[in-house]
Amino acid sequence: MWKIKRRAVEILQAIILTGLPFLTVNGQSAFRFDIPTLKLYFFGSAIWIREFYLILAVTLFFIILIIFVTAIFGRIWCGWLCPQTVLLDLSQSIAGLAGKKHLKILQNLILIPISALVSITMIGYFVPPAETIRSLFVSTTITAFFLILWTLVYLELAFLGRRFCTSICPYAMMQNALFDKDTLIIEYDVSRDATCMKCDACVQICPVGIDIKKGLDSACIACAECIDACRPLSEKRGMPPFPNYKGRIVRRKTYWLGSATVAAALTLFLLIWSRPAVDFLVTRDNALLPAGLNRYSYAIYNNSGKLLSLSLSSPDRVTLLGEHTLLLQPFSAIHGSILIKSSGKLEHVRLRITGDGIFINRETGFP
Repeated sequence: MWKIKRRAVEILQAIILTGLPFLTVNGQSAFRFDIPTLKLYFFGSAIWIREFYLILAVTLFFIILIIFVTAIFGRIWCGWLCPQTVLLDLSQSIAGLAGKKHLKILQNLILIPISALVSITMIGYFVPPAETIRSLFVSTTITAFFLILWTLVYLELAFLGRRFCTSICPYAMMQNALFDKDTLIIEYDVSRDATCMKCDACVQICPVGIDIKKGLDSACIACAECIDACRPLSEKRGMPPFPNYKGRIVRRKTYWLGSATVAAALTLFLLIWSRPAVDFLVTRDNALLPAGLNRYSYAIYNNSGKLLSLSLSSPDRVTLLGEHTLLLQPFSAIHGSILIKSSGKLEHVRLRITGDGIFINRETGFP
């Protein structure tokens, strides 16, 4: 039955999305955008907001992935992976254990703690989970966000529910431009309509309330509930279900869209993992200082999960006035300034950071 397979996928998805902020790689969340420092922790690496090209690459990869999945597999996201579908399905299944009586009331009650968990998880994608839990009902800001998100998530799931899929969700509208005649869809076999029992079991079970017998509807989320409802009755008569999956997964579009998706994934991987462990930026300050003395601002970014001890020096015949020894915490940055004094005339000066296998030179003007 498709329902059993869907539930297995939904439970796995719920575990992954809920646990992702709590999973740590190199001491930080596997996936989290840290608001105070404006950086994205991405599976053991940190992407700073100044590295906009990487954020753009991540966005482009997900766009290509969505186009590929939608064009080939149709609304598999809507019926199998969408967090809203998952939460509504799982809460309905739990409520159904007590029987069909008062099913909707029980489901709405179950959605209360589920919405609270979703709220904490959503905050955990922006604030370290340990800090979120520790500060809950202690920090005014975190508590306010938790209560607001809890309320909004609950109201959306309990009172809007599946109507969001059929009326508001922009993804449902986008599919009209991505579908083709071979896209995987659920379709009623019109050629066998004369032998259909017209029991309307498929209509009664449909979570979005459509009649699959009337043809393909943009509101269909491809959950396969209609197939499961029809199967027991049709198999008694030695026939396959009247609604069923239709389409071709393996075709020319699969190869070129799949190749584009793989290429985007590899490009993103190489862009992230080929970055240097440390970035060192130097700029000269426009300050009125005595001749032979200039001030420089520097920024050092630690892109690794290691604690680094670095020394700031210059291979030129100059004197550095300021802090020379720097300690960089994992995934952190240091901003500072240093005075450079020269007894002779120079056009350029070099600054160098060394230590823990790091050796970087930067050259800048010395008017």
